[in-house]
Amino acid sequence: MRQDTKCVQGGYVPKNGESRLLPIVQSTTFKYDTSEEMGKLFDLKAEGYFYTRLQNPTNDNVAMKIAQLEGGSAAMLTSSGQAASFFSVFNIASAGDHVVASSAIYGGTFNLFNVTMRKMGIDFTFVDPDCSDEELDKAFKPNTKAVFGETISNPALIVFDIERFAKAAHEHGVPLIVDNTFATPINCRPFEFGADIVTHSTTKYMDGHDATVGGCVVDSGKFDWMAHKDKFPGLCEPDESYHGITYATQFGNEKAYITKMVAQVMRDLGSIPSPMNSYILNLGLESLSVRMKRHCENAQKVAEFLEKNDKVAWVTYPGLKSDKYYERAKKYMPNGTCGVISFGLKGGRKAAEEFMKHLKIAMIATHVADAHTCVLHPASSTHRQLTDDELRACGVLPEMIRFSCGIEDADDIIGDIKGALEYI
Repeated sequence: MRQDTKCVQGGYVPKNGESRLLPIVQSTTFKYDTSEEMGKLFDLKAEGYFYTRLQNPTNDNVAMKIAQLEGGSAAMLTSSGQAASFFSVFNIASAGDHVVASSAIYGGTFNLFNVTMRKMGIDFTFVDPDCSDEELDKAFKPNTKAVFGETISNPALIVFDIERFAKAAHEHGVPLIVDNTFATPINCRPFEFGADIVTHSTTKYMDGHDATVGGCVVDSGKFDWMAHKDKFPGLCEPDESYHGITYATQFGNEKAYITKMVAQVMRDLGSIPSPMNSYILNLGLESLSVRMKRHCENAQKVAEFLEKNDKVAWVTYPGLKSDKYYERAKKYMPNGTCGVISFGLKGGRKAAEEFMKHLKIAMIATHVADAHTCVLHPASSTHRQLTDDELRACGVLPEMIRFSCGIEDADDIIGDIKGALEYI
């Protein structure tokens, strides 16, 4: 099936006489006739369900759809994108280990890695995504367990060179993890360029309607864990917390990573989505392909308008030929990137704040990447506590506006921007 069809038909396949719509299995537990049957499930020797904290049919069907869209072998849903990012790394790295990460990643992920996970004893080295090959190679250590990056960074919109980072990761015997939230598998499939694991904040384009918070981790099934067994004892040696199972030998490359994540990490931390939330996410996924085309079309028109406006100081959007990452975006995302634009107004912070006051269609919100056009001025909201000098130091300019184009009529969005620009 092609991507458009997978969005609608992927995951759940009803049998004769069954519900056409994905059923919501809103239950914590599942009944069995004998202890022996349930014992086989606990031993991972049979497939089935016994407790929703580990697995649930509704959640699994939606995870399967996302795995199919990404071209992966297995996937697991989480309660948020943050949980997905954490699980993706924590599944293979523990106290005393090290991870290489792009410095151009979502601020919440950066803080998760740089502060919270450091407290857990996991070290991180952050590298400029445009660093030289030599600088990238020097970032690795003997205890490095993974490399992490974002397809399109939020909000800087830097396009990640997946192939180059995958090559470096594999030369050092570790997997590349890519957050594919902004591009979605409709516009980019990182596995095709060498990535090994993909994460998503499904809260964004996949849900697409501000309805549910969620995340997903997808495994390509291609990384050879046993070839690097000294680096990954959690996958390649018996798990004494789960009947002595050795995941890499019992489940192979295709399912070892996700099975361990379910049986060990999710078992202990329990960051699951509710089946109802997964049902709502599935409704969003059905229209993902159609919506992404519209998001990109609208963003392209808005970016081109902004680029020509004399009140706009600068525009960052990978779809513009003038953009630094235009050629790289064409390589990895030939059909479009995302609906998010970053731009700055002449007049700095005051001009940006005045502009925001007069928007009618674009809604001021901390959210991004959904059907409604959303706008945020970081200097007066998420980064309000910082001075202009401090803002520049962390890469958020005082005049910067993050503009997420929804699926409204592009001319109405542009008209809204025009009206607000008249006040500055």
